Amino acid sequence: MSIQVRIPTILRTYTDGQKSVEGNGATIEELFTDLEARHTGIRERLVDDGNLRRFVNVYLNDEDVRFLDGINTKLSDGDSVTILPAVAGGSAHAAQHRTGGRTHRMKRTR
Repeated sequence: MSIQVRIPTILRTYTDGQKSVEGNGATIEELFTDLEARHTGIRERLVDDGNLRRFVNVYLNDEDVRFLDGINTKLSDGDSVTILPAVAGGSAHAAQHRTGGRTHRMKRTR
């Protein structure tokens, strides 16, 4: 079973800079174990105490696995898994908000 895994920039040090790697497994958990065998250290960045880390988002064919079966989500040959770190923060100066599908920068007040 071959699964295509997209790797975010922050984790590419574990994949020798590769943006995408192949993996195997019947579930997300098995896939991460398989990735660990070839890319040592990556699993601990994704899993904590048997669950997905809080600030890591994993998508199976564009579906967030947290709304499926989490780390136990079943995989099929040819699936695509995308790993994305959650992003938060910002400043008032660069704050943005979305309205009507458009992104607007907020003006800084003096």
